[in-house]
Amino acid sequence: VSDQKPLGCWSVKHGQIITCPVVCNFETHEYIAVHDDKVLRIWKNKDINLDKVFKATLSADVYRIHSLPNGGPVVLFKGGGVRTLDVLLEAPQQEIENIISDEVIKWSEAFMEGQQPVLIFATEKDGDFFVYVQKLKMNSLHKYKLEQQQLSKPLSFTAYIKNHIITLLCLYSNDSVYKVLVPLQQNTEEEEQTLSKSLLLNLSVSGSVLKGTSFVVVDKDHIAVLGSLAASGEESKECLTIWNTKFQTLQTLKELPLGTSGQLWCYEEKFFFTHGKVLTVILYKCETSSLAAAVGRLKDSQTPDVSSFVNWNTLGDEELVVSFQSQQSVALKSESKMTLRSKRNTAEVQPDALSVGQLLLNLKDASTSVFENELRQLMSKAQMPDFQATIGCVITALINRCKTNPKYYPRNFLLQIVQTRDLSYSLCPDLMAVALEKKDVHLLQICLQRFPDIPEEITYACLKVFLSISEAYLQRIDVNLESVICYIDIEFNNKEVKTEIVENGFNAELEQDTWDTKITKETHVTADGEFCPVGPQKAALLNAVLHSAYSETFLLPHLKNLPAQQAVLFLRYLYYLYVKCSEKLNTTLPGIRSPTINQIMDWMCLLLDAHFTVMVMLPEAKKLLSNLHKFVRAQVRFYSELNKIEGSLRELQRLNHQKDSQTYSIEVLELI
Repeated sequence: VSDQKPLGCWSVKHGQIITCPVVCNFETHEYIAVHDDKVLRIWKNKDINLDKVFKATLSADVYRIHSLPNGGPVVLFKGGGVRTLDVLLEAPQQEIENIISDEVIKWSEAFMEGQQPVLIFATEKDGDFFVYVQKLKMNSLHKYKLEQQQLSKPLSFTAYIKNHIITLLCLYSNDSVYKVLVPLQQNTEEEEQTLSKSLLLNLSVSGSVLKGTSFVVVDKDHIAVLGSLAASGEESKECLTIWNTKFQTLQTLKELPLGTSGQLWCYEEKFFFTHGKVLTVILYKCETSSLAAAVGRLKDSQTPDVSSFVNWNTLGDEELVVSFQSQQSVALKSESKMTLRSKRNTAEVQPDALSVGQLLLNLKDASTSVFENELRQLMSKAQMPDFQATIGCVITALINRCKTNPKYYPRNFLLQIVQTRDLSYSLCPDLMAVALEKKDVHLLQICLQRFPDIPEEITYACLKVFLSISEAYLQRIDVNLESVICYIDIEFNNKEVKTEIVENGFNAELEQDTWDTKITKETHVTADGEFCPVGPQKAALLNAVLHSAYSETFLLPHLKNLPAQQAVLFLRYLYYLYVKCSEKLNTTLPGIRSPTINQIMDWMCLLLDAHFTVMVMLPEAKKLLSNLHKFVRAQVRFYSELNKIEGSLRELQRLNHQKDSQTYSIEVLELI
């Protein structure tokens, strides 16, 4: 999610349906899926086709698979039977008992109690709800009946385990959350006990009622609820809310105007939910609840989007921070910081204890020198775990001043921050946009090298700028040349100075000449000359693009908009790199951050996919495509010949191992 890149994609055949969420086996690093209720599939990252991976058809329908970090996967069947995956795979067709008869499973969860896997699931039958607790190692199953609630029923469940007691939280249709304590130790022989529940929270505030759809536990005093907030006479609005269960108050909320799927997940201090067509990820930090923080939310009911203790954007001032809405507008790019913290009386706050947001707000009208000096001091004082967020705030403040004052552009300050801090695109999304506007190619180069999550649209914009800038302009500016200085051919007085020798005896001219290709023998020839088609500065910038991570699906539509002349120039440079890599014995270019053969090949294929029709029609591209075709053909034949003698070479190696290394001999081996 942080790098915004798909790591793998697998699909079932047409007509097959994946019937429960796919999980990862933490012990074997395998994925486990069930399709068509009974067909189990297990595969690893390197597997491509699901038809060829492990398959097992089970004897009963699967409801859910739960994967425990130290307990292995646990399979819950729709009839209430439970098996560990290891036991199930020993005999996939083993009979699975039907425990719950006519009941329907509504929810399930798994925990580790010490070394003991524990599974809890809730069922419903004719308006009655039941809770089952299964201890796998002890093979014990306990059934409880949930106390009925007049005129309402459970809509969603969540649970956590502590001190041998499962705390089950139930979101009811009467807009309330109830708490149920489920003991793990069963001291009675009764077949079924009734669990009493207690009211934990009413989801209403200032005349508004939250119609919750799903919720998660944040900590012992806070829960997050996703739903629709409706006030009398007003249209309901979908929103994410944080509630303090200790003081029965709404801590904060965030409206979600694009709508959600109604599902909310929480994992490793991050919220996950869909907002429109966007997956939104929100980091949060939760500290001990206090009365001051709890009542602070109710002081100003007219400003529901402003909160003194939950800060959706790290800063409180909208002018100093990229708004939550603008971050969500980029597909799969929304990541903001939310902090739950106690806030003391503002009269007691000392000047050196000002929040980052308040400090930047105070600096809004400061002079440039004072502004930058204060920001440097702020960075030097930043402490973990808010260090990254603080740096992001500093960059955002600099960028916002650039927007309000077009003549202001702290190039050196921004370069210093990017070069010395571990940042990401999502932490400062407007930085590269401003650098593109200013055509600050050096800053763009550093961002491409250091940011792991750059959107494909921005990568394409950088490529277009790099290709369009003149060589004369690039020679006057500072660019990092460490990726090209060790291999690029430099022209002096129309003669080339080469600093390398061919390591593996492979020569592009000789190979191409073998297949009736007439080219000069002075050096490795590109499409229309003997030298690298771009200067060292432009080559270094293009190398930064080649190193940037991307998804072909998202990049290809943008790459099709690249002007034809720039596409030809870029392909010429890729062809030049391809030839240079082929000279090396290990097909690796020397230098720091030099492109790899795989990166060169991938980009070459991507560029040809995007512009093949245009390339065929352009006269200046004809020779380039012809040379590229012949060079690749020569390589294919060369490696084909090597492949033919592979067996003989292995046999020779085996014979050498059998000989006494101390004896001297000359042998003539005939390769057939």
